[in-house]
Amino acid sequence: MHRLLACLPRLLAAMVVLASGTASTAADLKVLTAGAFKPVLLAMQPEFERRSGHHLTIQNATAGGVQRRIAAGEAFDFVASSPASLQPLLAAGKLAAAPLPLARVGIGVAVAPGRPVPDISTVAGFKELMIGARAVAYTDPASGGTAGIYLSQLFERLGIAEQVRGKAVLVPGGLAAERIVSGQADVALQPLSELLAVKGPIPVGLLPAEIQNYIVYAGAVSAASSAPQAARALLEALQSDATTRLLAGKGMERP
Repeated sequence: MHRLLACLPRLLAAMVVLASGTASTAADLKVLTAGAFKPVLLAMQPEFERRSGHHLTIQNATAGGVQRRIAAGEAFDFVASSPASLQPLLAAGKLAAAPLPLARVGIGVAVAPGRPVPDISTVAGFKELMIGARAVAYTDPASGGTAGIYLSQLFERLGIAEQVRGKAVLVPGGLAAERIVSGQADVALQPLSELLAVKGPIPVGLLPAEIQNYIVYAGAVSAASSAPQAARALLEALQSDATTRLLAGKGMERP
């Protein structure tokens, strides 16, 4: 007993050192993400923070917006966006390694509650919905949103660009379905994960297969991260089986 008491000061000192070392490994990670992947990050954040001790600060923009912010020199630790927007950043030395694919999501349609649910299983049905809608909300192509750029090209291909342009509610960033809630639109088009993030509007489903465009999201660690090990832990967590199950609930799947 006497020997144990004699060792007690050293044991306490060792515990203090160990506690300090554990605290020092906890990191505050700044995460930049394209909007469609944000619901996944928010859903996995509490469990990741609980298990790892790290804290995430999540900021989102369009894929083009994220690319511009990083290219301009904004500090970050981890990024999730489209591979096309990340490749120039890799070439410029902004990323520690090549981006790894995390998920893909299709573009979906949501309508105002109380409105008859349209049949969009065919291209003809989708065109009929677009022509008959009072106002259609989707991501502004000029903001660099992947879905918005694709949709503007799709309307041209389908020969309905002029009709849609006259009723378009362009969303520079954020959730297009919120324009249904505000009454500005009665139809919203956006990646399904973003439509599901808004309560109220009714998600009808995905665009028909013939005109669908699946958007892939990839993740990468910043070459200048102050906590690269913690950022890599986030990347590993996003590739885990638990996140795979979470993706399905957010309208996404593994690429």
